[in-house]
Amino acid sequence: MPAALPPEITDWFARRGWRVRRHQAEMLEAADSGKHALLVADTGAGKTLGGFLPTLADFCPSRLGVAKPPEGLHTLYVSPLKALAHDVQRNLVTPVEEMGLPIRIETRSGDTPSDRKKRQRSKPPHVLLTTPESLSLLLSYPDSFELFSSLKRIVIDEVHAFATGKRGDLLALSLARLQAIAPDLQRVALSATLANPEGFCEWLAPWGDIDSVVLVEGEQGAPAEVEILLPEEERVPWGGHAGTWAIPQLYELIRKNRTTLVFANTRFLAEFLFQKLWEANEDTLPIGIHHGSLSKEARRKVEGAMARGELRALVATASLDLGVDWGDIDCVVQMGAPKGSSRLLQRVGRANHRLDQPSRAVLVPGNRFEFLEAQAAKDAVDEGQRDGEDFRPGGLDVLAQHVMACACAAPFGEAELLAEVRASLAYAWLDETVWQRVLTFVATGGYALKAYDKFRRIVRDKDGTWRLAHPELAAKHRFNAGIIIDSEMLEVRFRNGRSLGKVEERFAASLRPGDTFAFAGQALEVEQLRDMEIVVRATAKSAMIPSYGGARMPLTTHLADRVRAMLVDRAGWARFPDDVREWLEVQDWRSRMPGPEKLLVESFPHAMKHYTVYYTFTGWNANQSLGMLITQRMEARGLMPGGFVANDYSLAVWGLKPVIDPGPLLSPDILAHEFIGWVQESYLLKRSFREVAVIGGLVERQHPGKRKSGRQVTFSTDLIYDVLRKYEPDHVLLEAAWADARERLTDIGRLQDLLERSVDNLEHVELERVSPLAVPVMVMIGRESLPQGAVDDELLLEAESLASAAMRVDRVAD
Repeated sequence: MPAALPPEITDWFARRGWRVRRHQAEMLEAADSGKHALLVADTGAGKTLGGFLPTLADFCPSRLGVAKPPEGLHTLYVSPLKALAHDVQRNLVTPVEEMGLPIRIETRSGDTPSDRKKRQRSKPPHVLLTTPESLSLLLSYPDSFELFSSLKRIVIDEVHAFATGKRGDLLALSLARLQAIAPDLQRVALSATLANPEGFCEWLAPWGDIDSVVLVEGEQGAPAEVEILLPEEERVPWGGHAGTWAIPQLYELIRKNRTTLVFANTRFLAEFLFQKLWEANEDTLPIGIHHGSLSKEARRKVEGAMARGELRALVATASLDLGVDWGDIDCVVQMGAPKGSSRLLQRVGRANHRLDQPSRAVLVPGNRFEFLEAQAAKDAVDEGQRDGEDFRPGGLDVLAQHVMACACAAPFGEAELLAEVRASLAYAWLDETVWQRVLTFVATGGYALKAYDKFRRIVRDKDGTWRLAHPELAAKHRFNAGIIIDSEMLEVRFRNGRSLGKVEERFAASLRPGDTFAFAGQALEVEQLRDMEIVVRATAKSAMIPSYGGARMPLTTHLADRVRAMLVDRAGWARFPDDVREWLEVQDWRSRMPGPEKLLVESFPHAMKHYTVYYTFTGWNANQSLGMLITQRMEARGLMPGGFVANDYSLAVWGLKPVIDPGPLLSPDILAHEFIGWVQESYLLKRSFREVAVIGGLVERQHPGKRKSGRQVTFSTDLIYDVLRKYEPDHVLLEAAWADARERLTDIGRLQDLLERSVDNLEHVELERVSPLAVPVMVMIGRESLPQGAVDDELLLEAESLASAAMRVDRVAD
């Protein structure tokens, strides 16, 4: 054991029958050598304790000698979830109290009472546990310079969950400011699942100096035990996502285990499965549910019951991906496909939460493609392969919010603040021109808005110093700052006012006047999108655009590539169930397999229409966008499109005329022509603009004692959007909105790769009837608007009819 470990720490570990693990000791060594550190270690390896070990050591009497314990704020802990901060507080208090260390630990979030928040600034604890948003707000106070001057360490937990998004941008800017206030500050990041540790080291390091960061890799734990649940008497389903066939087997798993955690990919599916489990719950076992739409009180109640070991099962969504430390979970079930190996590992790690015992997980595929995806994810976990999102340039709306926060804290020099901002990897690209545009926006709202006093927030002195235009603007900023924008629901109604219900804004954003979609059992045509409403009329036209409920997790490129490789690895099919192997063999016989670097397109007649299926493997988001664009091109070419349906693996488009050559429909210039037109004419850009306008501080969501409704915010941003589109089309927030629309809403990067690949690697197969691989997407036609799970029984009947045609091996129809 290294001599650097204080006896107070080694004795505490010994009393508990534990040992200080190698990676925990290395974290202390990194701190002692003045380095920043990234710790990548399996769930249950003691990551959090490893991150805090240098802090505990700083307060140990054996290290202090005759010196007094450190005064003021010593360590910040930042996590993506408020619940995680509360859990870490509970777990930290125990070693601190048992070692007798003089450390005060507190949490700070949006739920913290205002009097405690005020006291924390004047008399801070030694360790403060918080979120990126709360940290940014703390930095907006004039006393932040004194508060953080004593800061020695910042610990960022679950860094993979937010570093690559806008919350990561905000945290990166806060890190740069903290480093300027406390130059000797040491940065620490923790994660269990990173595909690209070097990239995260670069993100963590000031100025991207990767040599200043020590990468600490944890001791290997017991390998996870992952199995795929298969129907006992039936076949793997053709279509659907819910896996309702598995409810009896799932209930038996719950009965046999102490505590089972059941993950679903959407809250709709979580609610549906919860109801199905209660219907099967003849023993009235205590089963709970947890997702982000539940009230804070309901979530806390369930979390408490789990912590006390009172539940036998809990159905949850991504709200528990970064789960709270519950050691009594002995089995994790993933309903439907996991969508990524890192996400699966994160969820598997909820079981046992101990390094020396294997975590046990059961995957329940909803259909045959999901079986392949589950197998690919299991193989990746067995091989230790990770996946994750790439880093991208920092958002200009987030930068504008940070500039305003800095102005609230104190006047600043523009050159000094630019240098500080560039110290973060997310904004190292920022040049003087863009920086001046951001400053101009924060100062006046931009060229088209500068005549309005309400948009004047900062002013520039003659010496180049920027300060608040009025002191009361600081309070307004703190009321409205933040990154997480709640998703709205839009009302669907006829012009006479009769309401048909609500759809998620994510779906509504893709619509434009003249589009047709199915809703409430009717075919509807969009007349107008205004405020928070979609004004429609009934139509005799076919409903072209499918509507979906619930947020959808993207299929990672890594997992998609694995599935494509499996499809052409014919020798590997032997390990699949008989019905899955037969499905692939008949596809291979009747058509071709969509292998890596190839784009397979199949065309065939069915039910008096002509269908074309594109096997893209780019995820639902990109396929949905591609469906919009292809139907527009088909319309322009007189192919009379009727509609499309997408899943993660493929896109099916139908019309009254056959597609003889799909090449022109897929040419990459579709992104320069139709894509731009679609985004500008649809609600997509307006939706993105509303979010960046709120984040960038152009529009206020709330005032003291009063919060604007979603309708009011949208009305304000729509007016400003129309003005800027007309008079200042190069406005910094329109640029930010375009970046969001391209990357986040449509997955344009994957779409571009696909289209470029298709130029030389397109394989078009014309068939006389539906193919086996087409069945899973074909059975979803007309049922996409229903919550996942509600249509599974209905799908079985349709699938059997389609499958009997698809699986016939004669080449000519009878």
